[in-house]
Amino acid sequence: MNFQQAETLTGKLELMERLATKFQERASNVEGEGQFPFENIDDLKNSNYTRLTVPKKYGGSEISLYELVRLQEKLAEGDGSTALSIGWHMGIIKNLHEKSLWQEEIFQAICQEALKGALLNSAASEAQTGSPTRGGRPQTTARKDGDTWVITGRKTFTTMAPVLDYFIVSAGIEESEETGYFLIPRSSLGLRIEETWDSVAMQGTGSHDLVLEQVRVKDEYYVETIIPGKKQANGWLLHIPACYLGIAGAAQKYAIQFAKTYSPNSIQGTIIDIPAVRQKIGEMELELMKARHFLYAVAKDWDGMSEEERGQMGAELGAVKMAATNSAIKVVDLAMRVVGARSLSRQNPLQRYYRDVRAGLHNPPMDDMTIEMLAKNAIQSK
Repeated sequence: MNFQQAETLTGKLELMERLATKFQERASNVEGEGQFPFENIDDLKNSNYTRLTVPKKYGGSEISLYELVRLQEKLAEGDGSTALSIGWHMGIIKNLHEKSLWQEEIFQAICQEALKGALLNSAASEAQTGSPTRGGRPQTTARKDGDTWVITGRKTFTTMAPVLDYFIVSAGIEESEETGYFLIPRSSLGLRIEETWDSVAMQGTGSHDLVLEQVRVKDEYYVETIIPGKKQANGWLLHIPACYLGIAGAAQKYAIQFAKTYSPNSIQGTIIDIPAVRQKIGEMELELMKARHFLYAVAKDWDGMSEEERGQMGAELGAVKMAATNSAIKVVDLAMRVVGARSLSRQNPLQRYYRDVRAGLHNPPMDDMTIEMLAKNAIQSK
């Protein structure tokens, strides 16, 4: 059975549990060898997972946002890098469909490619501009030449770069104030990946630099114009907090299993019965419970709302990401306190979880932007 054949969310979660267990076994080897998790991505494609957010009218499953965050959270319990990587592809396909952002012909063609296993992600970050959510104009440029566009520039943090088939690249339009998104196939001449990713967190995301040297694309691949100052509410970005909650859930599980079996000769039984240990386990459960309820509730709200209502959810979406990410950091810290110095061993998964969850602070939206948005909303509503 594959993900498209599983008729219920429960069935899909059971399939993901099996994959996550396999990915967890591979995680330390992938990180130790500094490799990209090619096998994990292949398993997800072969199980039809990457078809789930493709619209039904094109042959996909068109799952809800709630289903997506549940599956992404379970996937991240196995390997956070894999979950964050594939989450971008899954979420972008969902977002393009919900908002009808591209011409129908282009989007349909991409969906058909996705059904065959093709992967895509955006490439918008640059060293000079920082996160695209801050609103800086890209240094990457697009110049019209007849019936083609010529794209030149360098993008950073291009997650899943080793296996992407399509890149959605932001570029400033020469001799214009416009900024646009261009769909660029991997096979394009002048496109190359420079392996620059050396982060201590999320090592397996392969977030290398994308270099574009006078890459030519067809006119119709200018897929979207970016309107300055217009910040859309993007429910699909909830795949980010779902990922970090999954990592935190894995940390909690590890700490509990350790506490159930570790028996120093200074006590009778195991440390699971020590009140201080139980206190930390209870605190972990509270953090996860709060964050999950918040994440799941907002995802369900998104699924049930109109496009106009969704447009007012930006603050809630940002608050979910901020709350979940910071809860995940706290949970991993508590788990490490339960396990003690062993958690710092390179052979122990907790040290990887500790590094990986901190990456969430640098995924959009940033905490300061969320707090400002919440303050603005509160002031305007009172």
